[in-house]
Amino acid sequence: MELRHLRYFVAAAEELHFARAAERLGISAPTLTVQIQDLERILRARLFARSKRSVALTPAGEAFLGEARLALAQVERAHSVAQRAGRGEIGRIEIGYVGSAAYSGALQAQIQRFRAARPEVEIVATERPMDDLPVMLEEGRVDVGFIRLPMQLPDSLMAHALVRDVFCVALPSRHALVKTTGPLHARALAEETFIVPEQALGTYETGRRGRFTPRIGSQPGSLVAVLTQVSVGAGIAIIPSVIKEVVDMPGVRFKPLAGKPVTSVVAGFFRRHERSAAVDAFIQQMRATAALSVVYPQRQ
Repeated sequence: MELRHLRYFVAAAEELHFARAAERLGISAPTLTVQIQDLERILRARLFARSKRSVALTPAGEAFLGEARLALAQVERAHSVAQRAGRGEIGRIEIGYVGSAAYSGALQAQIQRFRAARPEVEIVATERPMDDLPVMLEEGRVDVGFIRLPMQLPDSLMAHALVRDVFCVALPSRHALVKTTGPLHARALAEETFIVPEQALGTYETGRRGRFTPRIGSQPGSLVAVLTQVSVGAGIAIIPSVIKEVVDMPGVRFKPLAGKPVTSVVAGFFRRHERSAAVDAFIQQMRATAALSVVYPQRQ
């Protein structure tokens, strides 16, 4: 049995007139008759009771009509789903991100824009360790990542900058340097213990500028975990300035760094050759977004 058999049968059943059904289908009446006879042979059941003046469905035909309509509707639905998936209108996107991408607003901005344009695409966003994301992306466990640059990426992946900000110093609230007027010079931090976030660039650039090797106390992972360590006096941290605008943690104070700003970039990254239409649409949206340079007030 083929789909054409179902289409021909439904048209004949709805018209109950073979000539009109054939005209509706764009075929000749004899061709329609042959196709219906083929279908009856396949089913081993008589579907129509025909006379010179009328055509009627048999009980078998009436029962088959409902199932034939359902089958055709399912085929149409499958056809529509395939077309919409091919256009990226439906599907699922797995996003992995580091916390600072959410604090910067880059993650939310991209997801909200995409959902407004393609509401039937399911998006699942989960915070992940930054060092794990490139492998997860290559293996297909995530489709798009949001990270802090610089980061070494394999040739199969690309990144696009979304937000640029600068690093600042997080200090325990009772630290002597909190009372210092103005930005802190890197050399003033030479004797400190550093709590290092996932993006260690700021820590080591501060050491380079101050001509010292940072003494690392711990590298606990998320920025909230880093600030928690700072708040209990375990050390200081060089963190993206965005964090001080969204996290107000007791026991922590922020100071700007003196000299040329140490910049940090939140970027979306993705596979160079993406096969999913929905994921590719998300990637194209990101790539069309100009990087936002954020200047934060010097709140302490």
